[in-house]
Amino acid sequence: MKVLVFNVKYSPNLGDGVLAECLESTLRRSGCEVETIDLAGRRAYGDAGGGRMGALAILRLLPPRLRRTAVAFVLGRKLRRLRGGWQARVEAADAVVVGGGNLFQDDDLNFPLKIAAVLECACRAERPLAVFAVGVTAHWSDRAAKLFGWLRDCRIVHISVRDRAARDNWIAHFGHRHDVEVCPDPGLLACDLPQVGEAAPALDRPLIGVCVTHPIVLRRHAAIADAQIPLLTVDEYRQLAEWLINAGCRVLLFTNGANEDQRFLDRIMQNRACAAHVATGLLVAAAPSHTPADLIGTLRRPAAIVAHRLHACIVSYSLGTPQIGLGWDRKVESFFRSVGREGFFLQGDVTPQQIGGLVLKAMDEGIDVETHGRHLGHARQAVALLVQQMRKTVCQTDAADPTNARPKAWKAPDHQDVIDGGNAQFALKRIAIEPESDREM
Repeated sequence: MKVLVFNVKYSPNLGDGVLAECLESTLRRSGCEVETIDLAGRRAYGDAGGGRMGALAILRLLPPRLRRTAVAFVLGRKLRRLRGGWQARVEAADAVVVGGGNLFQDDDLNFPLKIAAVLECACRAERPLAVFAVGVTAHWSDRAAKLFGWLRDCRIVHISVRDRAARDNWIAHFGHRHDVEVCPDPGLLACDLPQVGEAAPALDRPLIGVCVTHPIVLRRHAAIADAQIPLLTVDEYRQLAEWLINAGCRVLLFTNGANEDQRFLDRIMQNRACAAHVATGLLVAAAPSHTPADLIGTLRRPAAIVAHRLHACIVSYSLGTPQIGLGWDRKVESFFRSVGREGFFLQGDVTPQQIGGLVLKAMDEGIDVETHGRHLGHARQAVALLVQQMRKTVCQTDAADPTNARPKAWKAPDHQDVIDGGNAQFALKRIAIEPESDREM
């Protein structure tokens, strides 16, 4: 069975690459032939293009309606170029999977436009479609809801989300049309990938990993007020590093791979007080990660980590390393709740010193082996269920159509506000210039 997976595998945030590679690896071990397509059209790690920071800064300054219009205009042109190639590859596959990752979010129409293009391809080719272990946000614009609404016309074989909050949001958007499973994020299977790098040797001072995230990223996507996000400035990172060093630790700064995060890490290392600790060797920076294997290798080194980034926390948990999660987006809190580690998640009026104290507590308590094994087992079982449901549908289709001459012709559904039904083509250009509804769902 050939499975075509759509997600953001080659995102600058290598956490997305980790979960993509975990899903690919587990599907292959289940006997599937797997191909992954990046929704942004990227074809390799590091293929993100320039100008990302400038674009983020500009978008942050625009009101929501103008942001969506700008994103739709740029993406509409790009997706029209990509969709023909996607269609051919969908038709060459037996089943299509969308996931994992936080894909069912509005994000100024970024993901709604991309996902709608995939759903249209699956509908045209009449291929079974699975949505696997995705994040789902509560609030979508009217236009995003219409774009994601393509799902209702697809041949659905599996729907799963990565936490209970996402399940509640999915049902609020789509009702009880399909059963919705809660499946662990595939990034939990990072420990099953080929191992790269080695854990730091036992020294007098334990090594603490601190994942650096640029504040512009946190502020743009935060579900809480800026003042409630811990560790948001160079000085706060400096205070945390100094507290940990004074407590007898060494500190390793690292990122999930995004260029803007790396630039912010460089600013921290150049801070005068931090530079003094760099000179003693008690504060060090990891080499930039360029692939998921690099990131996993970095995460194998510390005795504990501190991170805003979801997949830094997920991969560390997979590797059995204690972690402290910092709040800014509900998905981080949801993960800590899902593995029973709510006590090691922090947000709100939290000082660097409080973070440091919780790091020491996390190292002292460690990760419960039995609970850890159970969660990883659930993640493996979730992929096995996905494969079982896809294979059953594909076998039924082949039995009904032994020549495998499945129809390619497809009639556009009657979504006139989103689709140009006259020529059955996805009207991205039209979407980009339609007036935006002021009402948010």
